This record gives sequence, structure tokens and C-alpha cells, in this order.
Amino acid sequence: MTRIASAFASLKSQGRKALIPYVTAGFPCVDITPELMHGMVAAGADVIELGVPFSDPSADGPVIQRAGDRALHYGISLAHVLAMVRDFRKQDDATPVVLMGYANPIERYNQLHAGTQGQSAFVRDASAAGVDGVLVVDYPPEECEGFATELRNAGLDLIFLLAPTSTADRMDLVQRVASGYVYYVSLKGVTGSGALDTAAVEAMLPRIRQHVSVPVGVGFGIRDAATARVIGAVADAVVIGSRLIELIEHQPRDQVVPTAQSFLREIRSALDS
Repeated sequence: MTRIASAFASLKSQGRKALIPYVTAGFPCVDITPELMHGMVAAGADVIELGVPFSDPSADGPVIQRAGDRALHYGISLAHVLAMVRDFRKQDDATPVVLMGYANPIERYNQLHAGTQGQSAFVRDASAAGVDGVLVVDYPPEECEGFATELRNAGLDLIFLLAPTSTADRMDLVQRVASGYVYYVSLKGVTGSGALDTAAVEAMLPRIRQHVSVPVGVGFGIRDAATARVIGAVADAVVIGSRLIELIEHQPRDQVVPTAQSFLREIRSALDS
């Protein structure tokens, strides 16, 4: 059983929902990411989504775009992100870590680093670093069966997005290749945009579960404890990124982790209430 599957099974046995915060690697300070990850776990995070900076993040709104731009300015590459995960794993061998990003950094990494026979350099090195899952926004499921198999063989999960516009056929296609969990994008738009229609989410999740057997997390628009509580009542996980990025964006270094923890503890308490 993967770390992700184990985490969700443990939470289900306790009647609890997963809290999945997203942060961009190398943001807001170049060297703070492993420390921030530990702090988020201490505040109640069950899975961490770690954003891989990319220059053209088509699914991300201005908040996460700014975070990625700053990390790129610092010179953060996919190789640096894997090093951050390795650093995190020195003290935490239990909390699942999912890399979220785009195809280009992975393809470029594979060009720069030789892979072994039957395994790409990225899969090899991500597994060795302690990564548990990968969400690649622009890898469509119909083109990912080989990649999904390669990841599964290395003990990693491949996570996909579903949207309000996803058809039953699309959900069936995702079910064929997805593992770990699926990420339901609750809004028609980029990260951090619009107001979340909780009633629409409540109506959509039963439809998704008719086609998808893995847990369902919901993100894109959850900004406070009250909304997290409502979504947590129907979803298996709550994913929060843009609001967390906003809160830590302008903090002095010594306040980044405490600020993130204070916010996540509010969310954790709401989910457990």
C-alpha cells in the first residue's frame, strides 16, 4: 500500500477528512520549503502538494503564478524540488508528498538526466527522493497509461484533475489510470478564481463516485474554515493553495511557518468539528 492509500485508509477508519495544503517549492524563501512542510504537518496536514515552478502555468491564477515566478527567479528547478523532498524525508517518512506541476519540467529533466532501461530519469529520481504521487496538469489521461504504469511500478500514484465539465466518459478514462486520489477542480477557471458554489460541489461528488473508486479531494476556491467544513462533509479531502500562498507571500522569514500553521490549524479544526 502506498503512503497516500495508507493515509486515506487511516483517516477513513477515524471518520476524518484529509487536509492537503499546496505550497510552491522555493517560495517565499529559497531555503524554507522543507521547514515549511514539517510545520504544515505539525499543524494537521495529511498530504502535501508541492508545486514545481514553471514559467507558463496555464491552470494557475495570479497568486500561484507570482509564487512560481519568485521561485524561478531564485533558480528553483525540478532537481532542486526533489532535493527538498529528500531533505524532508530525513525527518518524516510517513506524510505523503505529491508533486504538482506541468509536463515541460519533467520532459526537460528526462532529457538532462539519463534514465535506466524501462524507467525515466524523473520516475527513478522521484521515487528515490521519497515522492509519493504526481499530478501533471497537462498530461491527459488518454496519453498517460504508460506513464501511470511506470509510476505504479515505482510505488508512485498518478493523480488527475476532474472539473465541473467532466463527462462520464472522461471520468471512466481517469478511473482507468488514476491512483491515490483525484482532484476535483470546483471552479471553471484558474486557481484562486471566483466564489465556490458549495451546492454544486455537493451535487457533483456523487456523480464522480459513480465512476471513480479512489478518494476525491476538492480544491480551487476553498479559502476559509467555514467553506472547508462544508466541503469536508462531502469530499474525502480538502485542498488549499492560493489562500495559503497569499498569507505567507509577504511574511518575514521567521513568520512564514507560524502564519501557515495558524491558518491550517483553523482548517484542521473545522474539518474535525
